[in-house]
Amino acid sequence: MKISVIQTSLIWENPEANRANFTQKINSITGRTDLIILPEMFATGFTMNPHAVAEAANGASVQWMKQTAAANDCAITGSLVIEENGNYYNRLYFVLPDGEVKTYNKRHLFSFAGEDKFYTAGTEKLIVDYKSWKICPLVCYDLRFPVFARNVEEYDLLIYVANWPQIRTLAWDSLLRARAIENLSYTIGVNRVGEDGNGHAYSGHSQVIDALGGYVTEPFENDDIVTVELNRDTLLETRKKFAFLNDRDSFEIV
Repeated sequence: MKISVIQTSLIWENPEANRANFTQKINSITGRTDLIILPEMFATGFTMNPHAVAEAANGASVQWMKQTAAANDCAITGSLVIEENGNYYNRLYFVLPDGEVKTYNKRHLFSFAGEDKFYTAGTEKLIVDYKSWKICPLVCYDLRFPVFARNVEEYDLLIYVANWPQIRTLAWDSLLRARAIENLSYTIGVNRVGEDGNGHAYSGHSQVIDALGGYVTEPFENDDIVTVELNRDTLLETRKKFAFLNDRDSFEIV
């Protein structure tokens, strides 16, 4: 599967401008891609002002994702600020080329920044079946909680979309490799760059990691698009050779 990772700065709380920026970047991708990955809250930046920027569950940014997926005959994923039934969600959308939409509400809300005071946490893990791949997309702070990400579904690809600050880059790099190794899965982290409306700096470090913790694409810091091709047969051969998942613990998440 060919996957395009878009790492860029985000215009603070300006969905229209961010959609225009991503449209321009997506149009610059040469050749075919199967999946485009955008950062967390890609239309606004990581804001604690959901009342000012939240969109409906099928609002303008979701419609844009559907149009983009159809126009490029690929899937696209990233998270948005969504209002539904009086609650705000940091909701990841995974939009398929035919317009089908899968969603995941971020489970682990970043209390250090007060996210839990403004947003409602999700409870259900999402596994997407796409082009014979099983994909588990999660959001930013979820990265620190390995139990929820544990590969009990035999997924092939673990994705984290994020607004992860530069000051904690070491944790980002270390935890992404750990998640790849412990779950014997390709793992992709997609972060933003630049500075947000609160003055927090982001250095990106988006990266693609194989099931043994090796870099397919090393962390990069510039505003850029990286397209990489992943091989599921190689993943399955690795799991056959190193059958560590056979010894994983059984547990229930409450």
